[in-house]
Amino acid sequence: MIPKQVFKNKKVLITGHTGFKGSWLTAWLFLLGGKVIGISNGIPSRPSHYSLLKIKNKIIDKRLDIRNLKKLKIFIKKQQPDYIFHLAAQAIVKKSYDNPLNTWSTNTFGTINILECLKLIKKKCVVIIVTSDKSYKNLEIKRGYNENDKLGGDDPYSASKAAADIAIQSYIKSFYLKKKNILIATARAGNVIGGGDWSPDRLIPDCIRSWSKKNKVLIRNPYSTRPWQHVLDAIYGYIILALNLNKNSNLHGEIFNFGPVNNQNHNVIYVVKLMKNYWKSVSWNLSKKRNKFFKETFILKLNSKKAKKLLNWKPVLTFKENIFFVIDWYKNFYSNPREVYNLTINQILRYQKILSKKKKESIK
Repeated sequence: MIPKQVFKNKKVLITGHTGFKGSWLTAWLFLLGGKVIGISNGIPSRPSHYSLLKIKNKIIDKRLDIRNLKKLKIFIKKQQPDYIFHLAAQAIVKKSYDNPLNTWSTNTFGTINILECLKLIKKKCVVIIVTSDKSYKNLEIKRGYNENDKLGGDDPYSASKAAADIAIQSYIKSFYLKKKNILIATARAGNVIGGGDWSPDRLIPDCIRSWSKKNKVLIRNPYSTRPWQHVLDAIYGYIILALNLNKNSNLHGEIFNFGPVNNQNHNVIYVVKLMKNYWKSVSWNLSKKRNKFFKETFILKLNSKKAKKLLNWKPVLTFKENIFFVIDWYKNFYSNPREVYNLTINQILRYQKILSKKKKESIK
């Protein structure tokens, strides 16, 4: 469990707080009593989970492009946060082909700008920088990538995230080994799913958009395998990493994977068929076209043994629970779209109950 007093009245800055993962993290940390400070360049999707939460007036909601170093410095210097969760990114692979310059400037130089701003913080500050499972050079191997594997990436998104990872380690070794008040760790997560995701060119949002209108969805790469995990499992990992880093400075500079156990790595068509158990009027077509410019990997797995050993973190939800949580969120949303905040908080509370139960069972 997460001790509520840890974040109570603490200044917690989240970049990308209006995005999918950022909005869930914002809701959870607000629930834990944190004084949430959000930085975002705008609302990334319509509908928007963040907008539907109607939490804007309960936090500091700042519209600011992380690529604007001058304004970013002024804001962070003024706020002096206790915690920073850096999630802001251009996270869509297909979009990275359409606008590679935006992807590189946001993911790589935006991260560098955050690292520059840390020099202006005078108090103790715990910093979690979220990159991606796609930072690894993908060799289509089955064992699962560990934190010391080679970085790389052929597409602009993956390459920009790998470059950000390299920049983080460079800044830590060059500037933050002696600056004892700044503690930094990097988090890499897999394919995150959950209610409130309306991002384009992602499997579950594409399915929900089509099925809610009783249309067929076009499935591309049906036999590609992904490390699917619920958004709450991923951000629970980020929070646990922050708590451990706050207590143990030996974790400064460390990198952690947060991915599902091996038996939760399923192919796309398996996910779609499982979703069919919870949603009526489900139908799809398999795409026969392959985009020669847009290459997607077939196998992508993470090894999270380090997080389990050093942080006592492991995924809480089973794969079927993942899918149930996701579909349950969307079904409730379409039946009562005005209750998104309560729906989201109730799922967080339900997750915490499952977490508590499984922790007690592991002790016995």
